[in-house]
Amino acid sequence: MYFETYGCQMNVNDTDIAWSILQGKGYLRTVDISEADVVLLVTCSIREKAEQTIWNRLQQLTAMKKRRLKTQTPMKIGILGCMAERLKTELLEREKLVDVLTGPDAYRDLPRLLTVADGGLQASNVEQCVRTCILGHTDNNVCMCVLGVFVQGVKEVTLLGQNVNSYRDTSEEQFCSSDLTQLSRGFKTVYRPKQGGLRFSDLLDRVSRIDPDMRIRFTSPHPKEFPDEVLHLIAERGNICQQIHLPAQSGSSKVLKAMRRGYTREAYLDLVKNVKRIIPGVSLSSDFISGFCGETEDDHQQTLSLIREVGYNVGFLFAYSMRKKTHAFHRLQDDVPAEVKQRWLEECITSVFREEAARVNAALIGSKQLVLVEGESKRSAQDLCGRTDGNMKVIFPKEDVSVQPAESNTAAVTAGDYVLVKILAANSQSLRGRAISHSSLRGTVKHSELDEHVASDISRTETCP
Repeated sequence: MYFETYGCQMNVNDTDIAWSILQGKGYLRTVDISEADVVLLVTCSIREKAEQTIWNRLQQLTAMKKRRLKTQTPMKIGILGCMAERLKTELLEREKLVDVLTGPDAYRDLPRLLTVADGGLQASNVEQCVRTCILGHTDNNVCMCVLGVFVQGVKEVTLLGQNVNSYRDTSEEQFCSSDLTQLSRGFKTVYRPKQGGLRFSDLLDRVSRIDPDMRIRFTSPHPKEFPDEVLHLIAERGNICQQIHLPAQSGSSKVLKAMRRGYTREAYLDLVKNVKRIIPGVSLSSDFISGFCGETEDDHQQTLSLIREVGYNVGFLFAYSMRKKTHAFHRLQDDVPAEVKQRWLEECITSVFREEAARVNAALIGSKQLVLVEGESKRSAQDLCGRTDGNMKVIFPKEDVSVQPAESNTAAVTAGDYVLVKILAANSQSLRGRAISHSSLRGTVKHSELDEHVASDISRTETCP
């Protein structure tokens, strides 16, 4: 098997799921595509550019497949994920590029589909159904799964799902009459709110109790469901990261209404104020789209001003491209010229996000951060790289450090270790520093208190171009 993954963290996780299923059936994995009998592309359908990239890649793989027929065993090509689900007919019929198709809800069927493909037939399973939580769904499988990775020594877990904070486990007989919905004040939804059962705050609570030394993150939430109890839990629980993704998409109430986002600019900013009040120093990230249907220069300026007012640490920004089977496709007109979309996008990235990120990160110089080490830096084998609670990337020299603060005994730093790092330099995308000592999440105070405990003023931030 050879995997290529396109898109977001959920696609990366889908790759892991597909591989674990196939590994259990005796398949082997290679990092050399020339050795592969099966090439699987895990795809994303959010942007037209991503889809075009995959179409181009399919042409390349088909040419490779034809060359292989002359010298080696046949090679099968498979498409997994959102694109398989959305473009089933085109993928199967367009020049017969694909042997196997499976949507996000049918990965367990991969072994059977590959067997069918071995017989010379195209095989697909792209039934559209409600996507379950990556780690589990009902019956508290989430907590059991996280308990399993705790036993394996995993130091960080991310709960993944679209609108992950809308989680409800109605298999448990728990119901609060005052909690018919978790909608934040000033937000509404076109969907019928779920009622009863365990809520997202219950899930976070249970998962975070499994191991106080294991970091918990979650993505991607929707701003509409951030009740105070979730925010207080993040503020109080030491191993739930004080980093929240609040996708805004636009700073204009007019555009937000056209997008059917369910909130106004004012409601969104009120939520941000509430988040910052309950979680001082919180790291915020967001998504923005430039050039949505009917967007004007004034709408764009409102987006720029919102970005400045909030002060995000990370931004994921894209030019709008219309997708089939959406409300906009059926009801709106993609009327913003491509060159205007690109100009607006560049202004969002270079004039706001990078400028703000450089300013905020510079304020961290001299502070100490608790860093979970990921391994060697990609640019230098002499450096290590890790992330803070706020998901900032920190690079520091690979050298032995004290086992505990103020101790003379030293030990090497390896992936999975927690270390205190003093920040010495910063730019718009990362921090640089020097490790001071080994540490632990379990043995430290809450991160908002850690700042005062070990250093001067700190604000957890992260940047993304």
